[in-house]
Amino acid sequence: MPSDTRSAPSDRITLPTLLAAPHRAMFFVGASLLAAGMLWWLWVLLAAWRGWQLPAQPLPVGWTHGVLMQYATLAPFVMGFLLTVFPRWMNVQVIARRVYAMVFGLMLGGAVLVLAAALGVPRALPWGLGAMLLGWLIALWNLGDRLRRHGYRDVWARSACCALAFGAIGLGLVLCASLGAPPSWIPAAHRIGTFGFLLPTYFTVAHRMVPFFTGNVVPDYRVVRPTWSLLAVWLLGLTHVGFDLFDASGWRWLADAPMTALLLWQWLAWQPWKAKRPGLLLVLYVALAWLPLSFGLYTADSIHVLVTGVNSRALAPLHALTIGFFSSMLVAMVTRVTHGHSGRPLAMGPIPWIAFVGMQLVALIRVIAEATLQPWPWYIAAASLWLLAMAPWVARSLWIYLTPRRDGAPG
Repeated sequence: MPSDTRSAPSDRITLPTLLAAPHRAMFFVGASLLAAGMLWWLWVLLAAWRGWQLPAQPLPVGWTHGVLMQYATLAPFVMGFLLTVFPRWMNVQVIARRVYAMVFGLMLGGAVLVLAAALGVPRALPWGLGAMLLGWLIALWNLGDRLRRHGYRDVWARSACCALAFGAIGLGLVLCASLGAPPSWIPAAHRIGTFGFLLPTYFTVAHRMVPFFTGNVVPDYRVVRPTWSLLAVWLLGLTHVGFDLFDASGWRWLADAPMTALLLWQWLAWQPWKAKRPGLLLVLYVALAWLPLSFGLYTADSIHVLVTGVNSRALAPLHALTIGFFSSMLVAMVTRVTHGHSGRPLAMGPIPWIAFVGMQLVALIRVIAEATLQPWPWYIAAASLWLLAMAPWVARSLWIYLTPRRDGAPG
């Protein structure tokens, strides 16, 4: 008699498996660059500390680090998530495989070229940035088309699309600078990438999904996610950027202090004390705690500049935000999506826990480094610990994306 049971999944690696779902392809790009980009950065830090010679660089290495982490590493994770969930949020047509395959190829190829430029092939930089921007625009166009078909009714989808548009502007500025536009466009692109693209995207996803996840496991949970708090994060984040772009960091506290209060209120309104288990829920709230902390540090930095007149690069609050929040939330959310879409239990296993706890330690080390007289050993310790904590998580994730689901289901 014919059987309707699924055959056991194979562990054979194939390109169709990688392209079976948009999150597989795009998370593969992000995870690959997560490891490669940090290896490159650790090499740069060691070279600067020990006086080793680096190959010719098309940009100052700190600028390249910002481009790699924001636009080549974190952006593909964001795109993979949105290309997967956007149609589900609005119950519209899914993104076609040929579309996300193009985005995958352009983002991966472009990121490889940007990394090649940093390794001594400077002429590859504009080609890589151009390929990444083209892939970005294809993703934005298709997501925007779904939003239009839905009548622009979903506030979270509108917010995510706006954030992607800001990201495209930032990446476009870097591309123009690589072709001869003023170099000052690149620091502007970094600020846009952090506060116009990543912060609103991360907060948008948290605003929609964290109360939903919590309500699924916590009895009598009260969902608090007002639209005004999402809009306020947008307004205050862009005001922060404006103060920085107009060289008025001493007055940036006018945006950062209310942002700190808002983010602390929203975190408490989500009732973190109710999210002690399971671990996959707890880590979301731990990551979110870095948000008010980072803007509290930004507030203190701005007031210090106002009082002393001494300008600051604000590296401690920047890394509290980028490592403490962005990287921690990345491990938490990507682990959840990866497990849920590969037929695995929705649970934090040992490897994700190592990665997540490691990010907490890296963030603390990197913040403390700015208060030390000799920060270089701290910088290197933070980058080394990053790699040690994240390498097993990256390797495991890449294997999952390259092999079929455990339950034999499609996707």
